Amino acid sequence: MRWTQAGWILVSAALAAGCSPQPAAMASTSGDKVYRVTPDSLRVQAGSVAGEILRMRVTERIEEGSGRILSPARLSGRLFLENVSADAAIHLIGGSITYLDAQGQPIPLENGRAEPKIRFGAAGDTSGRLEPGKSATELLYAEFPAAALQANRLTAIQIRLDYSQLPAVQVEERLNFAVSVGQGPAPEVK
Repeated sequence: MRWTQAGWILVSAALAAGCSPQPAAMASTSGDKVYRVTPDSLRVQAGSVAGEILRMRVTERIEEGSGRILSPARLSGRLFLENVSADAAIHLIGGSITYLDAQGQPIPLENGRAEPKIRFGAAGDTSGRLEPGKSATELLYAEFPAAALQANRLTAIQIRLDYSQLPAVQVEERLNFAVSVGQGPAPEVK
């Protein structure tokens, strides 16, 4: 009996020692590296739609000390679209974002990251419908190519919009926003 009690005490002590908290390893800290997009607000028009991107910036998460990229660059801002047609309603379907270099060629995303898409409500949803003179606003969070962060590489952000002009004409327009990217303070996206 004594041996059994002593055995339990030893086993309990060993378990307690093995399960006690170990000193924490040095936790890595990270921070956001923010790139300013200039101009940070720009308005353009194509067909029946006027578009504006407000408070644009590019952010990537960096491990402090090593400089290792923890989260790839992302463009953020607010996309404002307005139906400038005098007499036709439109229904916003979706779109995509392309980043263009000085020759007008797309700057590809790295490591198999997908082309950024824009959605305006679900199928059958009336939230994508814009009457003449009305507007819609969408928060914009999109993948951004690391190569576009190089000085003077990015010259435009192109948004391809798909919409139908009601009653039922499918239209595709491209809104080109001439921009550049640099490091520095950037506006908050609200």
